Amino acid sequence: MPEKLILSSSEIDETIENLGRAVYDGIDDIERFAVVGIQSSGIELADRIRACVEKASGRDVKHGILDITFYRDDLATRGVLPVIRETLIDFNINKMTILLVDDVLFTGRTTKAAIETLMSFGRPGAIKLLCLVDRGNRELPIQPDFCGKRIETSIKDQVSVFLKPGGSGEDRVELIEG
Repeated sequence: MPEKLILSSSEIDETIENLGRAVYDGIDDIERFAVVGIQSSGIELADRIRACVEKASGRDVKHGILDITFYRDDLATRGVLPVIRETLIDFNINKMTILLVDDVLFTGRTTKAAIETLMSFGRPGAIKLLCLVDRGNRELPIQPDFCGKRIETSIKDQVSVFLKPGGSGEDRVELIEG
């Protein structure tokens, strides 16, 4: 099936700017705020959102990377050895507001695993969820606090997000209908 363009590069840039402003507007205490990207797709988006917040606040924002591999509820049924990626949380998350960032929100299971992974580092004051695309079909009662675009998809569809590191290329979001 051919890909259907959901967001162009310029639309992604505008969406990220809008999300960054909305996130910044909701921060009570920048010193108690951090952005954490979910491996691997959420990292570039998290970096861009963090850059927007830093630009608006004039302050550095704590940030981290989360690998959810060992907290996935389908680990035993996947049939392949998992790829372990880096987790880097080098700050105390207790009582902080953590912005958890992923590119696509689907069933909610990745977010659940990310929350469980994050909680192994401490007890944040709040966890907020940001996604670029919400494609519906939730299996768990998880909703984003910040969302760039909501689309209707079937379970068989695939949403692909292409974000070049540092904005160094042509970004896009595509839907491949199943």
